[in-house]
Amino acid sequence: MSQYIYRGTRRLRCGYTTGSCAAAASKASAEMLLSQAPVQSVTLMTPAGIGLTTDVLHSEIHSDYASSAIQKDSGDDPDITNGILIYAKVSLKKNGIEIVGGKGIGTVTKPGLNQPVGSSAINDTPRQMIAAAVSEIAELHGYSGGFLVEISAPAGIEIAKKTFNPRMGILGGISIIGTTGIVEPMSNQAIIETIRAEASMRAAAGYKNLLLTVGNYSDRFLKMNLPNLTEHCVMCSNFIGDALDIGVSLNFERILLIGHIGKLVKLGSGIMNTHSSFADGRMETLIACGALAGVPSEILKQLTDCITTDAALDVLYHHHAAEPTLTVLTDRIEQYMQLRVRGAIQIGAVIFSDRHDLLLKTTKADEILQHIMEEKL
Repeated sequence: MSQYIYRGTRRLRCGYTTGSCAAAASKASAEMLLSQAPVQSVTLMTPAGIGLTTDVLHSEIHSDYASSAIQKDSGDDPDITNGILIYAKVSLKKNGIEIVGGKGIGTVTKPGLNQPVGSSAINDTPRQMIAAAVSEIAELHGYSGGFLVEISAPAGIEIAKKTFNPRMGILGGISIIGTTGIVEPMSNQAIIETIRAEASMRAAAGYKNLLLTVGNYSDRFLKMNLPNLTEHCVMCSNFIGDALDIGVSLNFERILLIGHIGKLVKLGSGIMNTHSSFADGRMETLIACGALAGVPSEILKQLTDCITTDAALDVLYHHHAAEPTLTVLTDRIEQYMQLRVRGAIQIGAVIFSDRHDLLLKTTKADEILQHIMEEKL
């Protein structure tokens, strides 16, 4: 694909979604079925308004069905489904367009996702793209009947094990997704959509409290300290602000965030995306908190040479300045989280560091945690 975007100074090639692959394969298979002739390539207009032309692979033409595959190209995005083959088998039916999932396409087993429980994990936009693609071919050939479209991805069974799908209740394969049809390299939107999907699933199940974790450190902390909650959290990665927004929009009553101080320290300066490429500010935040706590400037100057938050804590503990500094930090984290949710819900945070046996809690953290534990019983 020849569409490019810029991330900073880098020029990155765009790709196309599994939804685009499924629609393109469906269009090619429908054309081959009605014409009984092979198709070498297929052109598709994506919802983003960007045209896509791809090679058609593994074509089969029979009197009652045709099948073909499109190879997923994620461009310069590190997508786990890059290179996977998405197949579409198209057969005729009396009327209507029925879209089902075959081998390697997951099945929805929990409520709150894009498709109802029991359905194939083929989202609304790809379904609309598939229907539009085969309808275009039907009109071209003057065909007034219907189609049965089966989407499959044989490699999807193994690939899905490396994704969030099993945790989200999508079992047996990958999801056919995409809202624009185009994959933007290093796109944050896919991660945010995953956070929303997991949170939506919990909201649909009737939960009123949302437990957010940041990453592997958080998961390990839960396994060691709150093992009964490990299956009930939503990982928000660096997208803490977006996760809080999602929690408010889904009408949760309370949100508790659990994370390592190396990430959550940034919240003390109102930085709600904690990825290093977005902002750092760890030492600046600790220095500001130390200054507000009355820590002498000669101690705080030492923090500017620290590479990690744990190294900075070493300095503060050595000079007996950690407790007042961390008290201010915890208060600031709570204030900025409250500002983000605008007081709409109760919010709390648990901040830890294994190296320093550190455990900080905002004022409502224990109360929210109790509600979460009662809800999980």
